[in-house]
Amino acid sequence: MIKSYIAKVPTWLKNRYYLTVIAFIMWMLFFDTNDAFMLYKLKSELNTIKSEKEYFEKRITETKADLDNLLNDNNKLEKFAREKYLMKNADEDIFVIVVEEE
Repeated sequence: MIKSYIAKVPTWLKNRYYLTVIAFIMWMLFFDTNDAFMLYKLKSELNTIKSEKEYFEKRITETKADLDNLLNDNNKLEKFAREKYLMKNADEDIFVIVVEEE
């Protein structure tokens, strides 16, 4: 009776090497710590971090250029101080106009 069930099983399922390869592939795709889903997630996270890195490198370059301009041009330094920190000369008054958004 058992031999009749074994006879119905395809020969490729009886091969232990084939079964070992299938078990290994299943293990690597679904059960391993670094399975296919984790690799996809890490790859997308890496792409996100690379785009953020490019953005921040661009911002650093712009900030360095602004700092260089501020340190070399007194007019720009004065404008920056007046706008950013509301600094003024002794004989001036500052009026801050706040625009309400609807």
